[in-house]
Amino acid sequence: MKKIFLSFVIYIILINYSLSNERKLQLDKLFENLQISDASLSFGIEQKIWDLWSTHPSDQNLTLKLSEGSKLVREKQLIKAKKIFSDVIKLDPKWAEAWNKRATVLYMLGEYQASQNDIDKVLFLEKRHFGALAGQGLVNIKLENYEKAIESYKKAQEIYPAMQSPKIMIDQIKELIKRELI
Repeated sequence: MKKIFLSFVIYIILINYSLSNERKLQLDKLFENLQISDASLSFGIEQKIWDLWSTHPSDQNLTLKLSEGSKLVREKQLIKAKKIFSDVIKLDPKWAEAWNKRATVLYMLGEYQASQNDIDKVLFLEKRHFGALAGQGLVNIKLENYEKAIESYKKAQEIYPAMQSPKIMIDQIKELIKRELI
């Protein structure tokens, strides 16, 4: 009986590893395409990346919880959304998108340093997260760390060259810096 159980456990571990590896390969290919793609194709690639990020690699219930929290954000029920995202993080602290969603809510609640802390976790888990980098730019603007904001947007643009917000925001931040120097 122990032998059968052990075989089953090994089988489950191998399946999870295989799924995780497949997901990583898919993301790697999408990010590669994001670099060489023209602007007309990049939006579709971006959406595929977001779909992968927003789908838990092995637990459909966590995917549903994340979706529920996102719905609450759209409905402006930020405190409830924050709790759901926090619960998801407790259940799987290695899922970057749960941290990213909570970082967004924290930003919307005006909790900028807490948002930055969550963004740091997102970028630790997924260094190519252009959404988190753009969010980090917004946080740093609120914290008046303008040079850091520019750096965040530049990193996002390196990862996703066709992304429009970095270009716009970098120009706006430079203009803001000029006005503050006067």
